[in-house]
Amino acid sequence: MSTLELKVPPPLVALLVALLMWLVADAMGSVEVPFAYRTSAAVALVLAGLAIRLAAQVTFWRAGTTINPTKPGHTSAVVSSGIYRHTRNPMYLGRAVQLLGWGAFLASPIAILLVSLYVAYVDRFQVAAEERALLARFGAEYEAYQSKVSRWL
Repeated sequence: MSTLELKVPPPLVALLVALLMWLVADAMGSVEVPFAYRTSAAVALVLAGLAIRLAAQVTFWRAGTTINPTKPGHTSAVVSSGIYRHTRNPMYLGRAVQLLGWGAFLASPIAILLVSLYVAYVDRFQVAAEERALLARFGAEYEAYQSKVSRWL
């Protein structure tokens, strides 16, 4: 296990990426997009990301399991209903969609590309560790779920 695995909470990673996106957009400029268009796109993406995350959290609460990303060993159930029928990581996916909304508001193609930093970091240092913990805890049940549902989309 890497020293970074499960150490930096994903919301903090997203905040740092959002800050980096803003700094890059400020330093490199943005594309000329009318404020109303970029704001509309941003609001739509942020709300879509929020809806994805909320659907995931409600599904976890109903299943009676933890949403704490730094303690996957506290998970009490394999959740495969609701939005979890379509993606194994809707909370992270929703946050990535929200970051895309921030990039749309900034109107910066380079800033939008930086969303991939969030996805790459979370995939490597969060999701991989979570999946190992879930496999160790639930074995064949989680392995069957992995075989049916993709990690992201």
